[in-house]
Amino acid sequence: MARSAFVTGGTGFVGLNLVHKLKSDGWDVTALHRASSDLSFLKRFEPKLAKGEITDATSLLAALPEGVDTLFHVAGNTNMWHKGNARQTRENVEGTRNVVEAALARGVRRLIVTSSISAYGPVSGVITEETPSLAASSTVNYELSKWQAQEVARDAMSRGLEVVIMQPGAIMGPYDIGTWSRMFPLVRDGKMNSVPQAGLTFAHVREVVAAHVAAADKAPNGSQYLLGGENRSMLELIQLIEKTLGKPAKAKTVPTPLLKVVAAVSDLISNFTNKEPALTPEMVKCFGSLTITAEKAQRELGFKVVSLEEMVKDCYDWMRAEGRI
Repeated sequence: MARSAFVTGGTGFVGLNLVHKLKSDGWDVTALHRASSDLSFLKRFEPKLAKGEITDATSLLAALPEGVDTLFHVAGNTNMWHKGNARQTRENVEGTRNVVEAALARGVRRLIVTSSISAYGPVSGVITEETPSLAASSTVNYELSKWQAQEVARDAMSRGLEVVIMQPGAIMGPYDIGTWSRMFPLVRDGKMNSVPQAGLTFAHVREVVAAHVAAADKAPNGSQYLLGGENRSMLELIQLIEKTLGKPAKAKTVPTPLLKVVAAVSDLISNFTNKEPALTPEMVKCFGSLTITAEKAQRELGFKVVSLEEMVKDCYDWMRAEGRI
């Protein structure tokens, strides 16, 4: 008999890859989606479809079947603008609370939460799963809300729900419908010649979802895993995209103090336009530099560190195949 999984965020980048992986491995998969969601990619993998929203506890409970083995809570709001904070908190924190309550009510065995490296807050340097989080005092709501969501999930362990937290860095690969894939047309059109001085830890989406599936059985209850380890700069990413697209190498870094000024002015203008700026103060605050090794995930879940070159190629090849560039 096939094992059962319920996936939130199944129409997003990680969710699509996770549903694909689960179905390929023979799981019986139910994917939650909003009434307004574009299901064209998700339907390719033929999961059972369940209409509902994580912010609507009633619809979520109705969508979740009884006795699901593993609930993968992938849905999340990555907003980086203060005017979107209230909605982000509803979706990331209250949404997770609703997922937890539904899981407990329906007898789910294990909840795997897709969090983020951002849940550590404004840390820098080398971090591990033992690094204390600074997110509780962060002024970036994405960092704060992802940390709060983790704590909501952890609290459910005392009520009998098994919980594992996954903390990926910057994810790249196929089915990226609006994350790092956005850089390709910007580079193509000459709009990414100025790049922040930022260090990132990258992970291939294939390895991220494989680690999620492995965590269903291999991860100890209450554990958390950093997923990344290809530690590169934003400049290196853009240079690789330039090379992939056959564009001349024009990208150069911009000093952070200058970006702070641009972001502050853009934010001021947004008070009159009510449109989200291309660069926000919250984004600039996150342009730090950190390094992770993902040794724990490699050792316990079989996670593999993939080169940024391979990630860029796989993302580009998928975009070409889908006519998205």
